[in-house]
Amino acid sequence: MKGDPSSLSHNRSQSSVPLLPYADRANSSLSTMNSKGKGPLTFLDAWSGRRRFFTLCAFLSLLSLVSLAAYKTTTSSRFVVSDIERTLGPPAPTGVEHSPVDLSNTPSIPTVHEDEIPEPLPEIALPHSPWLNGPPTQSFRDNLRNDTKYVTSFISAGWNNDVMTYMNLLYMGKITDRVPIVATFTPSHILQDGVAPPIAFGEVFDVPRFIQGSGIPMVEWDDVKDPDSPVVDDLGCWNIWQAVQYNEPSPRPGALPDWIGLDISWTKAPDWVKLIPNYEHDKCSTFYTMARLAYADDRDNSLGTPTESPIHHATLDPDEQLLCYDFLFYACTLAGTNEWEMDYAPQWRFVGRHLHWTSRIESIAASYVKRVFGLPADEGAVPPYITIHVRHGDFGNWCWEAEDPRDCFAPLSVIARRVQEVQDEIRRKKGIVIPMNRVIVTSDEKDENWWNAVSLLGWARMDHSALQTVENYGLWFPVVLDAAIQSNGLGFVGTDRSTFSVLSKRRVQDWHNGATRMVKWGKKGADDH
Repeated sequence: MKGDPSSLSHNRSQSSVPLLPYADRANSSLSTMNSKGKGPLTFLDAWSGRRRFFTLCAFLSLLSLVSLAAYKTTTSSRFVVSDIERTLGPPAPTGVEHSPVDLSNTPSIPTVHEDEIPEPLPEIALPHSPWLNGPPTQSFRDNLRNDTKYVTSFISAGWNNDVMTYMNLLYMGKITDRVPIVATFTPSHILQDGVAPPIAFGEVFDVPRFIQGSGIPMVEWDDVKDPDSPVVDDLGCWNIWQAVQYNEPSPRPGALPDWIGLDISWTKAPDWVKLIPNYEHDKCSTFYTMARLAYADDRDNSLGTPTESPIHHATLDPDEQLLCYDFLFYACTLAGTNEWEMDYAPQWRFVGRHLHWTSRIESIAASYVKRVFGLPADEGAVPPYITIHVRHGDFGNWCWEAEDPRDCFAPLSVIARRVQEVQDEIRRKKGIVIPMNRVIVTSDEKDENWWNAVSLLGWARMDHSALQTVENYGLWFPVVLDAAIQSNGLGFVGTDRSTFSVLSKRRVQDWHNGATRMVKWGKKGADDH
């Protein structure tokens, strides 16, 4: 029921929090702990500065409108709220004097002086996510709130594409006013050399920061259902995959339904969810056509004959409370899979740019950058750097335009020209000079002669074998750390048509206002300009 035990191991944990106003995490008292249980995670008082005066009635009115925040720690499965926000507006900027306000015309409303402001309220412990009935239950239905609707989907690709699939799911939650339920990352082709347990979404991405920054609530499946539960739940879901492509005769949910303990009855989605009708080379569905299936009129008009579920042989229409799609990687608005590169891409603007790494991932990535540059671990801040992502490997299957296969990929001289452009742009924009010995190369290239040529250029190699990343952190970390290291540079040079490069490019642009380039390939001179 839980999938192949030889390839999947129950080692999952997660976290979710309620929506709060975004705060500057560098200066706030928000303590975020990862899902491996490093202590309670507390939202502290958001009091943002002293006020010269309050009116008593305004103060009491505000207290009637407060909301409590809660966040789960996996060691205790509890949410802790330490105080309630009590501000009447933004504080005055530091050092700016404001004229006192004349209250002489309102003598009946007494002023509340600073020494009359009550002490912070005591911590309030909650046992579960506010979007659920309680802690994880044996059956997921027992934990869904009657006043809340949800949406979920599954992954079935490489890790970076699975990240994008979950971003699409979170965006579907936003546009359908539903709480997304996100599952773990299960082993994919990046882990084909070994056996690894799934890794929780909240162990990679900072879920509290995402919810605060994006305004999108979310929970993880292990918040909802006990991962060790023997219960197999029936669920009706929409089959998007068969509606958008014509070569595979079944849905595409991957291994997650077995892992979660779901027995799914599928209903093929209507053909109008496809971006380009009757075009076999396009696999894209659109967000808003799929969102129509979340609402009664189009849902009811689109119901067909459900398939029989494989375990309980149930035939169920798509669930109304837990909206479910099989596969959302190819979801888009206008431009198909290339949409991620467009500046208007909503799945990036409203979701992706808010998905930052956990503090643990950030810390390990920073230590790796120092190591490859030969810097002491305690030397302070990581120096500004540029990263390069060179994707070769399976891209060799797409070299039909190259007369000689050796001409398919851009030579290092072309990549070096792009690095120089990035260096020049950073110097113009930020006044920072990044030398060639502050450039890191990440790649799946196996040819040591190629890597020797990289060294001759003065660039550092991110060599996870030499760094013993798998031995120290596990099979997931080479790919996760590469993504984190790429995203935290001031400059990035990526491989055209690589989704891994696309996400790193967008992170560098939006998180650091950095300089980026993408190297074209496929035939000789592809990147000439």
